[in-house]
Amino acid sequence: MPDNATAFSLEMATGGAAPSLLPLKVSGLAWSAGGKGIVNGIDLTLTDGGITAIMGPNGAGKSVLIRLLHGLLQPGAGTITWNGATAGDATRARQAMVFQKPVLLRRSVAANIDFVLKLAGKPDPARRDSLLAQAGLAGKARQPARALSGGEQQRLALVRALASNPDVLFLDEPTASLDPASTAAIEAMIADARARGIKILLVTHDIGQARRLAHDVVFVNRGQVSEHSPAASFFAKPVSASARDYLAGKLVL
Repeated sequence: MPDNATAFSLEMATGGAAPSLLPLKVSGLAWSAGGKGIVNGIDLTLTDGGITAIMGPNGAGKSVLIRLLHGLLQPGAGTITWNGATAGDATRARQAMVFQKPVLLRRSVAANIDFVLKLAGKPDPARRDSLLAQAGLAGKARQPARALSGGEQQRLALVRALASNPDVLFLDEPTASLDPASTAAIEAMIADARARGIKILLVTHDIGQARRLAHDVVFVNRGQVSEHSPAASFFAKPVSASARDYLAGKLVL
């Protein structure tokens, strides 16, 4: 019998329906830089879909955490498994990530989408055009991607990530520094992705955004998970003192 990681690869290669990536289980996860612990023994389990907001003060380890989960960083200690499969190329191929600062190719708007579709072995001009329409960029397909406004670049980065049909989407402060109209457009795209069954892990400092979008909240402080609870419970009655202070607008040290 193949192990879970092999089963993931075999089903993808043969065109079969791949098993869910969830549950995600993290045990004893740690990562250091310059001799300083940034993530310090995190244990976390996500068992269902929806939008998980990852919140906490600056320097808490939130961005490092999702980079570890996505495989951009390798843990110094601990384990990450997706539905029992060790994190690796097979699981990462079914994920996508959007950063706070859009990372775009020095190509046209349309070519940025074409690149992802071609990489997935599914070049499709009609799908590209549909994705650009979803992002409100159909009229700018031939423009250089890096000539777009900040909000437009982030919408392109998000729809390009969605072009790969990910099962899990990581978002690292996707609306930081954007105006309200751009934020609303991004949030609408996130909600649509969730409605189509994509699991979303959203790092955000925007408490209002987390209230609008999140199904559950992971609160991180000093590289550890202070609490993980349904969003309604977290905002109504946070358990940890650090989360209470954070929501009250106090400095969390």
